[in-house]
Amino acid sequence: MRFPVVRRQRQWQRQLSRALPSVLTALALPLALAACASRPAGNGANGAKGLPTIGAAIALTGNASVIGQDQRIGLQLAHTYFQGKGAELRLQIEDGGSDEATATNAFRSLINAGVVALIGPSLSQQAFAVDPIADRGGIPVVGPSNTAKGIPEIGPFVSRVSAPVAKVAPLSINAALKLNPQIRRAAVFYAQDDAYSSSESKIFQKVLAERGLKPLTVQKTSVTDTDFQNQITDTLRRNPDLIVISALPTDGGNLVRQIRELGYKGSLVVGNGMNSPNIYPICQKYCDGLLIAQAYSPEATTPINKAFLALYSKDRGGAIPPQFSAQAFTAYQVLAEALTAVQTSLPAGKTLAALPLPELRRQLNTTLLKGSYQTPLGEIRFSPEGEVIQKQFYVAQVRMNPDGKSGRFQLLP
Repeated sequence: MRFPVVRRQRQWQRQLSRALPSVLTALALPLALAACASRPAGNGANGAKGLPTIGAAIALTGNASVIGQDQRIGLQLAHTYFQGKGAELRLQIEDGGSDEATATNAFRSLINAGVVALIGPSLSQQAFAVDPIADRGGIPVVGPSNTAKGIPEIGPFVSRVSAPVAKVAPLSINAALKLNPQIRRAAVFYAQDDAYSSSESKIFQKVLAERGLKPLTVQKTSVTDTDFQNQITDTLRRNPDLIVISALPTDGGNLVRQIRELGYKGSLVVGNGMNSPNIYPICQKYCDGLLIAQAYSPEATTPINKAFLALYSKDRGGAIPPQFSAQAFTAYQVLAEALTAVQTSLPAGKTLAALPLPELRRQLNTTLLKGSYQTPLGEIRFSPEGEVIQKQFYVAQVRMNPDGKSGRFQLLP
């Protein structure tokens, strides 16, 4: 697989600065939802003016909050962007926390508020607990970062814009072997109490075995662990030259730092859970060199990605958006565009307000799964079961700045 060559961050910033005025006025996407403004409360029209509401339950607290903070930015930028294109929608964000109980409370709160659809939760572990609630209620739910095996199979109202680990995880292993063909001995770490980590680790182990690198050891950790010395010491005595980690940002970042502090100099591959610049303050200078597969490239030249880049750059002081923000933006986008398509399909003079909420949700879900979308992730569509179909993926290597606290994901060629 070929990967696009990275441009330097300064070049990105100059390009975004020049493009900003024109990009934000591009992409005239007519979202004819103005008629929903008169919808009475209780008919799928929560809140001010009776506008249809998209609810989002993401991790704003807990060990997954570094993911949720990225997602909140992406959702807010999408809401701003589509409002500018005429979409009269509300966005209601609730803290889904980093555990199943908090996510359950957030989902139920949003459902009781009469949202037309849900985005979230942040973790696959949570999705297995809360998505069935939405599915039983006939409420479309779009996963922005749920990559574990079996998520779309939860039910007909469950879909995701985050590619499954089976598609993405092998790419980083391949990249590590390309960068260092001398790799012969691999070890694996994963958080045994997290569905995503367990699912991804199985893929990693399978790929390693297929490459003749059956792991020397498989170390089990927990998402709440802060001290990994025993597992690391046991691993390093086996002299691995590749360590593969499936973990969330907080425990994963601490694990990376301790592995390096204890003297490991070899290659490090990490999974999708650490796909955020918020890991930099955790593993600091030791983040440098990490290899990670990605479902998003800021180099994509599509109009919607240019618009997203410009919005993010303006909002975040010239920064480049991470994958979790791009996926959250995409989750909002597919729902907004599907709602537009539902409105367009109605007879002349009939508005979404005329549809009972259960019927609106049903039509929204059916339309969502049949659509094709030009997103910051590229062109995507869905299988009948709700699995995202995405063509292009990438591999990045973390490059830390001299301050040891900031860095960038540099895409590999």
